[in-house]
Amino acid sequence: MVRVWLLVVLILFYNGFPLNGVSTNVSNGPESVSIGAIFAFKSVIGKVSKIAIEAAVEDINSNSEILRGTKLKLEMKDSNYSGFLAIVEALRFMEKDIVAIIGPQSSVTAHVISHLANVLQVPLLSFSSTDPTLSPVQFPFFVRTAQNDLYQMTAIAELVDFYEWREVIAVYEDDDHGRNGIAALGDKLAERRCKISYKAALSPDASRAEITNLLVKVALFETKILVLHVPGSWGLTVFSVAQYLGMMDTGYVWIATNWLSTVLDTNSPLAQEATDDIQGVITLKMYTPESELKKKFISRWSNLTSGNEINGHPIGLNAYALYAYDTVWLLARALDAFFKQGGNISFSNHSQVSKLQKGNLHLDALSIFDGGNLLLDNILQVSMNGLTGQVRFTLDRDLIHPAFEVINVIGNGYRKIGYWSNHSGLSILPPETLWSKPSNRSSINQKLYGMIWPGQTPEKPRGWIFPNSGRHLTIGVPNRVSYREFVSVNGQAVTGYCIDVFTAALSLLPYAVPYKLKPYGDGRTNPSGTELVALITAGELDAAIGDIAIITNRTKLADFTLPYIESGLVVVAPVRNTDSGAWAFLRPFTRSMWAVTAVSFLVVGTVVWILEHRLNDDFRGPPRRQAVTILWFSFSTWFFSHKENTVSGLGRLVLVIWLFVVLIINSSYTASLTSILTVQQLSSPIKGIETLQSSKDPIGYQQGSYTLNYLINELRIDESRLKPFNSPGEFAKALKDGPHKGGVVAMVDDRAYIELFLSTRCEFSIVGEQFTKNGWGFAFPKDSPLAVDMSTAILKMSENGDLQRIHDKWLLRRACSSQGATMEVDRLQLRSFWGLYFVCGLAFLIALLVRVLDPP
Repeated sequence: MVRVWLLVVLILFYNGFPLNGVSTNVSNGPESVSIGAIFAFKSVIGKVSKIAIEAAVEDINSNSEILRGTKLKLEMKDSNYSGFLAIVEALRFMEKDIVAIIGPQSSVTAHVISHLANVLQVPLLSFSSTDPTLSPVQFPFFVRTAQNDLYQMTAIAELVDFYEWREVIAVYEDDDHGRNGIAALGDKLAERRCKISYKAALSPDASRAEITNLLVKVALFETKILVLHVPGSWGLTVFSVAQYLGMMDTGYVWIATNWLSTVLDTNSPLAQEATDDIQGVITLKMYTPESELKKKFISRWSNLTSGNEINGHPIGLNAYALYAYDTVWLLARALDAFFKQGGNISFSNHSQVSKLQKGNLHLDALSIFDGGNLLLDNILQVSMNGLTGQVRFTLDRDLIHPAFEVINVIGNGYRKIGYWSNHSGLSILPPETLWSKPSNRSSINQKLYGMIWPGQTPEKPRGWIFPNSGRHLTIGVPNRVSYREFVSVNGQAVTGYCIDVFTAALSLLPYAVPYKLKPYGDGRTNPSGTELVALITAGELDAAIGDIAIITNRTKLADFTLPYIESGLVVVAPVRNTDSGAWAFLRPFTRSMWAVTAVSFLVVGTVVWILEHRLNDDFRGPPRRQAVTILWFSFSTWFFSHKENTVSGLGRLVLVIWLFVVLIINSSYTASLTSILTVQQLSSPIKGIETLQSSKDPIGYQQGSYTLNYLINELRIDESRLKPFNSPGEFAKALKDGPHKGGVVAMVDDRAYIELFLSTRCEFSIVGEQFTKNGWGFAFPKDSPLAVDMSTAILKMSENGDLQRIHDKWLLRRACSSQGATMEVDRLQLRSFWGLYFVCGLAFLIALLVRVLDPP
């Protein structure tokens, strides 16, 4: 027992626990531990970060609750905007007993130094290298202590989608950081069916002339949504050039990544000229929730920056300073845990580096930090509350709760219009109020306050303006042979219904669209609409207009406007008049119907006679008289003029049922005969597309129409049965000749054409029902904003009656006399009345059965 207590006392003493009520505050680690920091002291980020890091080291060394007795020694090196110097300074650090490096500032440099860190096992903690391709899989000793650019690009993509834009132009610095950030933006836009239409790259040391040349090229594009992802050192120059070129006027949208908010926070107030250049711009700012720690640090900031000014103004506090401060504390807590776990500061030579003893570089001095892996594990396991909120890493080694403020630059400063977080998307509520609630990314919950856009307008820009580049759109039109009322090419003049609809829709657009029409086809045969649309995909045409049906395979090649005319495939066949001759009264019933009806009269007469002749004198007498009575009685019921009375109950029951049947048959006969005698009837052996499918006769179609592919691929009609024709005259001749004289049994074509064809050809008619439904539209390249604007214009024309007026001008024709006729009405079939006959026959059998079983 004594040994146990002795062991407990030794353990308590070893861990620095208080003995006799007095704290010994004994440290588990060395007297000091060295860390390094590399960044550009004069940069926008470096100015504030240097102050914040020094303040953090001072606070840690004066705090007895962390590193207990071990002092944090900081050595800072100025990279002076040079990646080469940053690499050299990193090598110098690794010649010393440096256990971790804060930095580098640049993502480009971080890619290189991370390779060194991997080999020498020295953790790199960067609060400003936000390149999303700095992967922990490739660079396990690189730790990003600020927000990943992947989340910033997600926020921008959701902004683009929120405002219903579909294309953006990316202006960026052509280095690893710029390219990788824009690549991430492209991926996030694609997830929302948006895209980057043009990538405008600037060299890392771009001059004003280079920026001007690039923006002049960008201004010629249709898309006016620009995402600016450049360094803060020359980002304002881009806006200055854009202002000079008129690219900060109404219609443009500029979305700057968080470099702009960093500049505004650090260098505020900006010069008036620079402020005027960025009015209406959207930018993002890394979000840090409000806390007591943050408020206290903000109140200290003026004292910390005393004596440090920018252009006569104090250095402002930006988000990077907060992340830099938290990075030092993160490292200190990891070191504290490292020492508690028995970690030692020791280094050993690398087997390969030790061979590099020759030369003046002294690379053999580089050594491996033996405790690097343990320190890295402790860094990733830290969970603390800092100036930036809760600091903790996810399994992907990103900080938890990524969030950004959405900022609108207006006046001499900016105003917050909302937030973006990975949890809830766009919101006007602070992200921390939503973290405890279930994620809801529905479009209804995505909200932002109103914006003031470039040009000082509150109205959301369309994001697309037709470029005033002097270039005319090349628009293809079919050079038709038939139905030239739709499109007619006469030399340089192109007219017709489709052309008038197009020009009327263009006149409703809020901008001018210069264009030239280019006929497609040889003028001898109707061209294929699908081939015409395919020229848009090939880049030979900017659009295609005319009688172009919107069908599935064409929508894969181009975007179409809303239909400006409804259409669909119908069958046309020759019809003949069915005159009302001397025997027209027989036509309402089929032969089988007449036969069954006649037999029924005889049966009912016989049944009534059987039920009545023993009781009723009217049904008695000589056999001849009784036979005449049966015939007379049965057929006189057709006119309800029978004179013989029924006296038996069964006879009356049978008669009532029969008279009801006669009433139905008589009414149907009368209605059918009236229609036959008063309305002109047209008849055709073709009843619709089903008749054509089941026959083997030839079928006609219009040359160049999609009808051919539809009949073959969808209806499985053999191609050998299909005959192409070009003109309405050819259609009419082929239909008149019929299949026996080398013609066709019917034509299949679009209803829009057929209605024009039938307006002067009354010997033909549409038979059956329309068996497809589509419309005609104008074709534009995929994702073309012009297609959307033209659809809106067509909708306006439909509402104000312009579409109908243009239709009446070109397509309204005097209908021939037969247009009021109807296709031959189907004759009354026996199957329509079998139920009545069945009930009537069943009643007869029951009555006879009762009569036999219960004779009078």
